[in-house]
Amino acid sequence: MIILGSQGHSQYRLILTAGTALLNLSLKMNPVVSQPRHGAGGAMASDWQTGAFDCCDSIGICLCGTFFPLCLSCQIASDMNECCLCGSSVAMRTMYRTRYGIPGSICRDFLLLSFFPLCALCQLKRDIEKRKEMNAL
Repeated sequence: MIILGSQGHSQYRLILTAGTALLNLSLKMNPVVSQPRHGAGGAMASDWQTGAFDCCDSIGICLCGTFFPLCLSCQIASDMNECCLCGSSVAMRTMYRTRYGIPGSICRDFLLLSFFPLCALCQLKRDIEKRKEMNAL
């Protein structure tokens, strides 16, 4: 407790005592160590429908990603009801993973998009298409 002056400022002492108690309580609380899942109940854990280097699974998506990556990015963003400029971002891939309970990390998403951006883009679009076929989107 901190005392402000010696002239009997009891209201200040009460406020500072309450503030100190709240601070101590907040320091004792447990931190959040896991990210919440997308949606109210969370997503069932799953995995990517295809691998990052499975371009032969959909030649059309592979060709579109190779020659028109911005168009493919806009298609992905549109499929996810997001801004067209977000389709090939780490945030978009991470959001998609979180939504469907796909294991991974932001770091892995960043590395894949940094070193193999077209493969990551095509994988995301293939996964969206396969989930549409399964009526999971």
